[in-house]
Amino acid sequence: MTTVQSPPVPPTAIRPKVVARTGLYAVLAANAAVVTLFAVQAGFASNALVVIGRFAGLYSALLMAFQLLLVARLPWLDRRIGMDRLTNWHRWTGFSLLWTLVGHVVFITFGYAESSSMNPVSQLVDLAETVEGVLRAAVAMVLILVIGGVSGRWARRRLAYETWHFIHLYTYVAVVLAFTHQVAVGTTFTASSAATAYWYAVWGVALGSVLLGRLVLPLWRNWRHQLRVEAVVPEAANVVSVYITGRDLDRLPARAGQFFLWRFLTKDRWWQANPFSLSAAPDGTRLRLTAKAAGDGSAGLRHLKPGTRVFAEGPYGAFTAMHRTRPEALLIAGGVGVTPIRALLEEIEGHAVVIYRVAGERDAVLYDELHELALTKGAELHLVTGPPVPDRLAPRELAALVPDIAERDVFLCGPPPMMNAVLGTLRELDVPKPQIHFERFSLAG
Repeated sequence: MTTVQSPPVPPTAIRPKVVARTGLYAVLAANAAVVTLFAVQAGFASNALVVIGRFAGLYSALLMAFQLLLVARLPWLDRRIGMDRLTNWHRWTGFSLLWTLVGHVVFITFGYAESSSMNPVSQLVDLAETVEGVLRAAVAMVLILVIGGVSGRWARRRLAYETWHFIHLYTYVAVVLAFTHQVAVGTTFTASSAATAYWYAVWGVALGSVLLGRLVLPLWRNWRHQLRVEAVVPEAANVVSVYITGRDLDRLPARAGQFFLWRFLTKDRWWQANPFSLSAAPDGTRLRLTAKAAGDGSAGLRHLKPGTRVFAEGPYGAFTAMHRTRPEALLIAGGVGVTPIRALLEEIEGHAVVIYRVAGERDAVLYDELHELALTKGAELHLVTGPPVPDRLAPRELAALVPDIAERDVFLCGPPPMMNAVLGTLRELDVPKPQIHFERFSLAG
């Protein structure tokens, strides 16, 4: 078997992710410093609790704007960091936002209560009734508490994605209410023309990013490409591939390993958006997704008719060869997680080892295609079958299959338990973290 070699991957290949992540941290830190400077210039209240409450309010406003940037689905950030990591940051930023807002309300209320000799509850009611914008802020606070509650793992697992997403949309209502509260009573907001311009710029960039990434860009791309179902092909008893065609697909910036949020515009499916990876590298003429019938959304794909209009948001994800750091690669797929792995094998250059983990040979969807690609590209293909216990991808077994694993980029996709186990194995085998690439499909509002 002939091995296809490619030129060594330059050391700068790792930089896109590092630069994007460092850039986000730097932007947040710089803005926190600017907010602190404006707050100090605005002067301090005589009551220390009120001062703490004002600082908490300012930082919560900044975190709220940062939240919008994280979920704006801007292509530049998404391709370098990945939607799953942006979503994870969004989650932790959300918890930080929640606690700074609670601190803002508590310290402000107790601070004014100390000065007025009112009890805290009466003071809060008085502020809501007499101070412009406070009632709107209270409504925003309640909305954020509800959204934070349904974003917890316990609630998230029990809600349909569409329900969770609909509730999450109230975040934008909370943002507008919080902004009007800041305009009405924010002493830092009105302390100087520079401070006013700064806060308008912060909110303008945040809301403009959401508008661009979540509305303008998807509408533009779908109008431009006019996507339609070309064919629906069964791959197994419960697996189907959908071929999609359209106009000027060579200008769609999609890469192997990425995914779209697909809406098939039939009368019973138009409102459902499901994330499916590309199962073949984009060739400029058609796109292909392959899905297992795991729920109502994916099960209904086999009934799609050729010619059905498609609305696709994306491409999304950093699970691409853009982040390679080594000339050789290891691709590990589990179950239907083979779809982006199969697409990556088609695009990737250099010697590759592919490990496909399934319960039994009949579960190896797209195996024939993988076999043909492996022969064409000079790759090694290993089909690993059997029950989860014993672990057939434990450190000893994986090292035996790929002795030079620490010298390769590792791309991993599969069910969460399998991915967690393999990630633990890679750590035990001392595979450097920058060489490990994976993505989990959890979407932020």
